[in-house]
Amino acid sequence: MDLSKMAVSINKAINTQEVAVKEKHARTCILGTHHEKGAHTFWAAVNRLPLSSNAVLCWKFCHVFHKLLRDGHPNVIKDSMRNKADLSDMSRMWGHLSEGYGKLCSIYLKLLITKMEFHIKNPRFPGNLQMSNRQLDEAGENDVNNFFQLTVEMFDYLECELNLFLGVFSSLDMSRSVSVTAAGQCRLAPLIQVILDSSHLYDYTVKLLFKLHSCLPADTLQGHRDRFQEQFKKLKSLFYRSSNLQYFKRLIQIPQLPENPPNFLRASALSEHISPVVVIPAESSSPETEHMVDLVTEDLVDTDIPVQPATVVEPRFDDLFGTSAATDPFNFNNQNGMRKDDKDRLIEQLTREIQALREELESFRLESGRLCQALRGRVNELEAELAEQSHLRMQALGESEFLRAELDDLRRVKEDTEKEQRSLTEIERKAVANEQRYVKLKEKYTELVQSHADLLRKNAEVTRQMTVARAAQDEVDSVRREMQEKVKAAQEAAERQEQEQVEQLQELQRELISSRVELDTLKSIMASSQQSSEELSSQLSTVESEKVELAGSLLKKEEELAGLGEELEHVQSSLASERESGVKTAEALQNQLNEKESREQALERQLVAARWSTLQGAVEEAERIVQDSLAQLDDPAHISCTSSADYLASRCQASLDCMDRLHSARDGYLADNTGVSELVRAVTHLAHLVGDTIVQGSATSHMVPVEQADALSDSVKACGAEALALLGQMKEQESLATADSATLRAALDGILATAEKLRPRGLELQQGELGDLVEQEMAATSAAVESAAARIEDMLNKSRAVDTGVKMEVNERILASCTDLMQAIKELVLSSKDLQRDIVDSGRGAASMKEFYVKNSRWTEGLISASKAVGWGATVMVDAADLVVQGKGKYEELMVCSHEIAASTAQLVAASKVKADKDNANLGRLKLASKGVTQATAGVVASTKSGKSQIEEKDTMDFSSMTLTQIKRQEMDSQVSVLELETKLQKERERLGELRKKHYELAGVAEGWGEEGEGTG
Repeated sequence: MDLSKMAVSINKAINTQEVAVKEKHARTCILGTHHEKGAHTFWAAVNRLPLSSNAVLCWKFCHVFHKLLRDGHPNVIKDSMRNKADLSDMSRMWGHLSEGYGKLCSIYLKLLITKMEFHIKNPRFPGNLQMSNRQLDEAGENDVNNFFQLTVEMFDYLECELNLFLGVFSSLDMSRSVSVTAAGQCRLAPLIQVILDSSHLYDYTVKLLFKLHSCLPADTLQGHRDRFQEQFKKLKSLFYRSSNLQYFKRLIQIPQLPENPPNFLRASALSEHISPVVVIPAESSSPETEHMVDLVTEDLVDTDIPVQPATVVEPRFDDLFGTSAATDPFNFNNQNGMRKDDKDRLIEQLTREIQALREELESFRLESGRLCQALRGRVNELEAELAEQSHLRMQALGESEFLRAELDDLRRVKEDTEKEQRSLTEIERKAVANEQRYVKLKEKYTELVQSHADLLRKNAEVTRQMTVARAAQDEVDSVRREMQEKVKAAQEAAERQEQEQVEQLQELQRELISSRVELDTLKSIMASSQQSSEELSSQLSTVESEKVELAGSLLKKEEELAGLGEELEHVQSSLASERESGVKTAEALQNQLNEKESREQALERQLVAARWSTLQGAVEEAERIVQDSLAQLDDPAHISCTSSADYLASRCQASLDCMDRLHSARDGYLADNTGVSELVRAVTHLAHLVGDTIVQGSATSHMVPVEQADALSDSVKACGAEALALLGQMKEQESLATADSATLRAALDGILATAEKLRPRGLELQQGELGDLVEQEMAATSAAVESAAARIEDMLNKSRAVDTGVKMEVNERILASCTDLMQAIKELVLSSKDLQRDIVDSGRGAASMKEFYVKNSRWTEGLISASKAVGWGATVMVDAADLVVQGKGKYEELMVCSHEIAASTAQLVAASKVKADKDNANLGRLKLASKGVTQATAGVVASTKSGKSQIEEKDTMDFSSMTLTQIKRQEMDSQVSVLELETKLQKERERLGELRKKHYELAGVAEGWGEEGEGTG
C-alpha cells in the first residue's frame, strides 16, 4: 500500500466535520499499519493536525486511534508510547472544559493512555482483548499474586471505559432521537469500541475472581467483590440503554448481562456464568469496499507491466539514419565517399542510443524485481493466513476436547449424586433402627420408674416420673419430625441438582454441535485459501517465463554493444587533453583543502566550548532539581506524604551507586572531553536520585517517633546541602577535577544507616535465621500437638477415676473427640512437612534449603505464621477442655477453640500448597488430612453440644400459682432482659469486627505486607 494513500485517508478520517468517521478511511489506516508494521506514518500525519485547538478534531482522532490500538499491527502500541506525555498534556488541557466535546476528549484520552499502559504491562493480551481460557491462565503464570494484581488493573481499565460511556450519554439529550442525527452519531460511534472492550473485561474479571476465591479467604477479597458489584450495575444499565438506540441496532448486537451478579462465594456458580458475546453483523459488499479491495490488490501485485513492442528499435534507427541506413547502416559499400564529420555524428548518435537502451533495460530489470518482490510478499501473506487458519482449527479442536472433558465431569457428578442418594437411604434405615432402639430403652426406663414407685409408694414421685417420660416422648417426636423434614429436604435438593445437571448436559451438547459447524466452516475457508495459493503459483511461473525472455533480449543488446566498442576506442584519444586540465583542477582542490582544515580547527574550538556549556547547563538543572526537593520539605501539602524505611534504603543505595558512576564519568571527561554525554547523564541521574532520597527521607520521618524524625529530617537537609556544594564545584572548570564527593557520600551513608534501623524486624532476619526459624516453628507445632494429646489422655484418666454416671459419659465423649482432632492435626502437620520438603527440593536448584527460604521470604513468613497459629490453637483448646471437664469452663469456649483450629489449619494448608505442583502426591495427602481436621472439628462441636444438653437441667416453668399482675410483671422483666441481651450481642459483634480488623493490620505489619511497592503519598 502506498503510504501517501494512508496519509490521505488519515486526513479524511480526522477532520472538523461533526459526523461519524467513515469506515473505509479507518480500514485504510488499519491496513496501512499492517503494511508498514508500525504507526510511524500515522503519527507523522497526526502531529501536523491542530488537535489542541479543535475539540471535534481531537474526538475523531481518539476514535481512529482506538481502532488502531484494537485492530492495527501489534507494534502500534509500542510506537505510540513515545507520544504518551503529549496525550497526557492534551487530556489535562481539555479537562478544563466542563461541557461539550472538551470534557469527552479528556475522558477518552485517559482511556487510551490506560489501554496502552495495560497492554505494555501485560504483553500477552492482544489489542482486541480476545483470549482463550488457557491463554488467560498463562497470563497470570499460575501465581495468585499476579492474578490479584491483574484483577485490579482490569478494574481500573473497565472504570475508564464506564466513565466514557457515562460521559457520552450525559452529554446527549435522550428525550430526542439523537442517534439518527449526524452530531449524535459522531458522539456514539466510539462507543462500539468501548462495548467490545467492556464485554471482554467483564468476562475475564468474573473468571479471575472465581480463581482468586478458590485460593484466598473471602474476607481478603471483600473489596474486589464490592468494586465488581458497582461496575456490574453500571455496565448492565449502559448495555441496556445502548441496545435501545436505533444507531446501534444496525451496527452491533449488544449482549445483556444476567439479572444478578455471580455469587463468588459459591464455586459451582462459575458453571452458570455465560460469557457475553458482542456480534457485529457482516457488512454487505459496497462500491467503497470493492474499491478498497482493488487498492489493496493493486498494492500487493502490480499487474500493469508495460510491454514494449518489438519494433521500437527499428523505427528509431530509421529515423536517425534514414531508410538506406537500415540496409547498410554503416555505409560500408560507399565508405570511400563518407566524410569525417558524418562518422563522428554517427558515433555520437550510436552512443546516445546505447545509453537509452541501457536505461530501458535497467527499467525492465527494476520492474521485474519489483513484481517478483510483490508476488513474494503476497505468497508470504497467504502462507501466514494459512498458518492462522490452521491455528484456529487446532484451537477449535482444543475447545472440542475441553467440552468433552466437561461432559465427562458432569457424568461423574451425576454418579456422585446417585451415590449420595444411596447413602441417604442408608441414613434413613439407621434412623429407623435408632428409633426402635430408643423405644426399647424407653420401655425399660418406664419399668424401672414403676418399680421405684412401688417401693417408695409415693404418688407424687410417680407423677413426676410420668411427667419426665412425657417430656422425653415429646422430644422423641420432635426429633423424629425434624429427621423426616431433613430427609425430605435432602431428597428435593438432590432432585433439583440432578435436573440442573441434565440441563447443563443439554447445553453442552448444543455448544458441541455449534463448534463442529464452525470447524467445517474453517475447513472450507482453508480449501479456498489453498486454491488462491495455486493461482498465485501459476502467476509466478508466468513471471519467470517473462524474466527468461528479458534475459535473452539482454544478451542480444550486449552483443550489439561489443560491436560498437571498437568505434568508441577512437573517442578515448580525446581524454588526454582532459587529463591535463584535471591536474590543474587537483592543484586548485589542494588549496581548498588547506582552507577547509583551518576552518575545521576553528569549529573544533567552538565544539569544545559547546561541550562545556552543555555540562554547565546540566549541572545547573541538577541544582534546580535538588533545590526543588529541599523546597518540598517546607510545603504543607508534603506533611500528608508517607514512605517506608525499606524504600528509603533502596533510594540511598541507588544514589551511592550513581556516585561511583559520576566519579568514573568525570575521570573520562577529564581524559577526553568528547565523553561529555556520559558525564551529563550521570549528573542528571544523581540529581534525580538525591532529590528522591530527600523527599522519601522526609516522608519516612512522618511515620517514626519525633526524636528519630528530627534526626532524619536534619540528615536529608544536610545531604541536600552537600549535593548543592558538590554541584557548585563541578560548575567551575578549574575546580571540576578537585571536586570532592566524600561529604555527600558520608551524608548518604548516614541516611542509609538510619533507614536500616527503622526497617521492620522481620526484614532483619539473616539467611540462616530465617531458614532455622521455619524448622523451629514446625517442630514447635508438632511438639505442641503431641503435648496436647498427652494432656487430653491424662484428663481422660482423671475423669474416669473421679466422675460417674452422665458426667463421666459426657467427659469421655468430649475428650475422645478432642483426641481425634489432635491426631488429625498431627497428620496434617506431617503432610505439610513432606509437601514443603518437595517444594524446596523442586524449586531451590543448586541453592541450599535456607537460601530457598530466604529467596521466597513472603512464602516462608506465611508458613511461620500458620504454624504458630496451629500450635497456639491446640494449646488453648486443651486448656478449655480441662476447664470444661473440671466443671469450671464454658462449653462455648471449647466450640470457639475448635473453629479457631480449623481456620488455622486452613491457613497452613493454603500456605503449604501455594507453590506446590498440582500433581504432587503429598499435596493429595495434605488435602485428605485437611478434610480429616474439618470432620474432627465438627465432631468436637457436636459432642460438646450433646454433652451440654445432657448436663444442663431444664427447669419446668409452672405459672399456675401466679396472678395476672405477677405474670404481667414477669413478662415485662423478660422483655427488659431480651432487650439488654440484644444490645449486648450487637456490641459484642461490633467489638469482634474491630478485633478482626486490628488483627489483620498487625499481621500485615509483622509480615511486611505492601512494603515492596510502597512509595510517597
